[in-house]
Amino acid sequence: MVNGESSVNNNSTRIAALIIATLANFLTPFMSSAINIAVPAIGAEFAANAIILSWIPTSFLLAAAMFAVPFGRIADIHGMKKIFNYGVIIFTVASLLSALAPSVVALLLFRILQGIGGAMIFVTGLAIITSAFPPQERGKAIGINLASVYIGLSLGPVLGGIMTQYFGWRSLFYSMIPLGVLIIVISVWKLKDEWAVCKGEKFDFKGSILYSIALVMLMYGFSILSSTLGVIMLVLGILGLVGFVICELRVESPVLNIKLFKNTTFAFSNLAALINYSATFAVVFLLSLYLQYIKGFPADYAGLILIVQPVLMAVLSPFAGRLSDKFEAQIIASAGMGLCTIGLAFFAFIDANTSITFIMIGLSILGIGFAFFSSPNTSAIMGSVQKKFYGVASAMVSTMRLVGQMLSMGVALMAFSLFIGQVQITPAQYPGLLHSIHVVFIICTVMCLVGIFASLARGKTHNNG
Repeated sequence: MVNGESSVNNNSTRIAALIIATLANFLTPFMSSAINIAVPAIGAEFAANAIILSWIPTSFLLAAAMFAVPFGRIADIHGMKKIFNYGVIIFTVASLLSALAPSVVALLLFRILQGIGGAMIFVTGLAIITSAFPPQERGKAIGINLASVYIGLSLGPVLGGIMTQYFGWRSLFYSMIPLGVLIIVISVWKLKDEWAVCKGEKFDFKGSILYSIALVMLMYGFSILSSTLGVIMLVLGILGLVGFVICELRVESPVLNIKLFKNTTFAFSNLAALINYSATFAVVFLLSLYLQYIKGFPADYAGLILIVQPVLMAVLSPFAGRLSDKFEAQIIASAGMGLCTIGLAFFAFIDANTSITFIMIGLSILGIGFAFFSSPNTSAIMGSVQKKFYGVASAMVSTMRLVGQMLSMGVALMAFSLFIGQVQITPAQYPGLLHSIHVVFIICTVMCLVGIFASLARGKTHNNG
């Protein structure tokens, strides 16, 4: 009877863990993709310039990337559920504050706070699922969890556009509040377990500060790489990360255990994730400009075309996760990276006369490829480390995603500054815009091609969980 009760409790914990992590994983991508649609409305209300407006989505990404690894370590020491709950509370409160923001500067500050809450959610949600599920069921659970990310990305532009048009941009932030409250209620009521496998160990404040500052300089420098300041910031960021690695190798309880990267599965799976996000994140941004400027489509119609990719990602991620439970994740993820390469290559050839069917085929290939890469790759990363490193491993998954997204946007911004310049996009700039899009997609295709080899180099995956 005791065993039966234990089995029921374990099953209840797994279901609760999957529900709260999946709902939380919907929050942040939905907000991130919806806010892009709302930026013009925010600019109109606050009379903000284009540079400040670009920081509304970027400030969230920067804050989340800065705090992901430190909070991963804090969660390992003080408990996954505790940090997760605090993260959802901070995200929800920041959403309320953003909805009430009296100025664009206040909105940026609240977006930074939202990014800190987002980092706490990113690093613990995946780690809670990995802790709650046995290795033979983990891939399926991670696949379902990742599907919620893609559903959020899919619904963001469509619902975000409708909400902004009919209820104002502040409604996007208000909509996050009831969902945040629901997640907290389920977590407190149903999730009884706590995971703190490094309890009592010291937290590395010096390493955390050095890491955060170096990462900000690196990402900010890359986003303005065409300027002298950008090059200086990039060099300082690289030097800061080198200093961080040296520092971490000498600390007894490092915020990031550098020795984890001696594990080829962990190291190359993270590298493959970084390359994949760097190559694919700017696709929707670039195609949105292409469809609205070059093709002259309205925003809602462009959004319906672009929805093809995330919908396929959402539908196929659980299936890809199940496959990785049964077959070698290395092969499935590498095949997915190969499909991403083909999808990106499609867009390197688009021009003003390219058919929508051609665009949708490219997006479909990319969506299928990303689904078959992401779930198995994430499962491989989490399965390659011991339980005591789940928080840090989960943080690395989030950091690779966030840094990759920033690098992807950095490549796009660099191309725009070289071929268009800091001017408003008018029909006179359309040839420069099209040239920029071609160059970025060629760079991204080559990056993804290299990513196939990084994915294959990890070797066979061994679950340590």
